[in-house]
Amino acid sequence: MLESKRRAAIFLLLAFLLAAGAGYLVLDKVRDLNAELGGMTKIYIANGNIPVRTLIEGSQIRTMDIPNKFLNDAHITDKDEIINNVSVVPLAEGEIITNNMLKPFTELRDENNRLVAMYPSEKVQFDQVVETLDRVDIVVSTDNNGEQKTEVFMRDVPVAFAQGTEEDFAGVALEVSIEDAPRLIHMQNYADKVRVLKANVGKENISPAQMPDQQDQDTAEEEQPPEKEEEAANEEAEAEDGAADSSEERETEADQNNN
Repeated sequence: MLESKRRAAIFLLLAFLLAAGAGYLVLDKVRDLNAELGGMTKIYIANGNIPVRTLIEGSQIRTMDIPNKFLNDAHITDKDEIINNVSVVPLAEGEIITNNMLKPFTELRDENNRLVAMYPSEKVQFDQVVETLDRVDIVVSTDNNGEQKTEVFMRDVPVAFAQGTEEDFAGVALEVSIEDAPRLIHMQNYADKVRVLKANVGKENISPAQMPDQQDQDTAEEEQPPEKEEEAANEEAEAEDGAADSSEERETEADQNNN
């Protein structure tokens, strides 16, 4: 009996030592794997089904940990990059949200309007940095068979959103009607020069040339019919004759008083 107990104790001790050695080897391997993976990072996934082109809210997303080894630039680690954006594809619950699935949310004033992008280039020039909700005028210069012409192509066009500020300014998206969109794109492609002017949205600093009422009045004066122009000329002539007669009468009275 004593010999049997001694053998059992030895086997138990050997088993314990072998288990401890195996556990140490496994733990060391796990540490090596973790070091190779580089730790864990939280990314965002859909917390439920998210329809396409709907504004994403905070309750519709949650986080999930993935190894840093599998993390790339497409994964989103900042919640602010998702909130108030829209997905261009429908998202199922648990699906990873990536940058190429999201677009900025833009609320058009009219469902029949379209957004047309304009970027600074050799042909397109912005005279000032434009911001979101600004308004712009578009001036184009064309050369048709030697006939050079510069004119205001569109007025008071709303800026749906602007990309970049100051030195980083990259362009704008203009909201135009579906009828004007092809015309604007045509000018971008084939006009010799396109200038984008920031419109003055205030009333205090508007010059007379910018005031529609004054422009209408000047246009009306320029477009007077010949009959009215002749009447105006006759009235001016009669006024001059009257002034001359009055001057002669005053000279005559002065001579009589001197005599």
